[in-house]
Amino acid sequence: MKSRYERYMSFLTKEGVGVIASVLLCAEALLIILSWILSTTMTEGIRSLLSSEGIRWFFGSFTSVIASPMLVWLLLALIAIGSLQKSGLTTWQRNYRDRLALRVATVSLLIYLGLIALLTFPPHAILLSATGNLFPSAFSRSLVPIIAFGICVFSITYGVVSGRLKSLSSIIHAMSFGIERGAVLFVLYILLIQFYESLRFVFG
Repeated sequence: MKSRYERYMSFLTKEGVGVIASVLLCAEALLIILSWILSTTMTEGIRSLLSSEGIRWFFGSFTSVIASPMLVWLLLALIAIGSLQKSGLTTWQRNYRDRLALRVATVSLLIYLGLIALLTFPPHAILLSATGNLFPSAFSRSLVPIIAFGICVFSITYGVVSGRLKSLSSIIHAMSFGIERGAVLFVLYILLIQFYESLRFVFG
């Protein structure tokens, strides 16, 4: 039986991705046409994507638009999900080895959380801001990586102790499994972020 994650990714791969991509592409095309129409009517504050400025922005800013923190968050989330999926935690059984693996993984997670706490909560901690605030700070900016890495530590420790991850190559495969299954999300991300930034360019 497929897990909820596998059913979700199957939907994106087979049915949903085509619909979502088509909607985003049509929305981008309509925005291009609309920006041109509104700019020709001298509507104040509207910039056309078909103007020389718009074309320069589209090609010149394409890389910087895509290379946003959201792309890194998506990548880390897929690595964490893949590690969780392949570690065997989603198919946990009440046998001795799985119970032992769960205990060891829990201890490793608590140690990890303890280290993060030592770097965050004491006065003048490294991850606090210069004024001693938690938000914004290095901690708040790295919250997604911290969570993703914690999931990886917990999942990989469980997988190794339970015997499901038996070698370094199997660990690497587990961490890349989510990226492999969720590769379609990167395509949708590019279409979505480009449409969002196009909206900001036209109306911003």
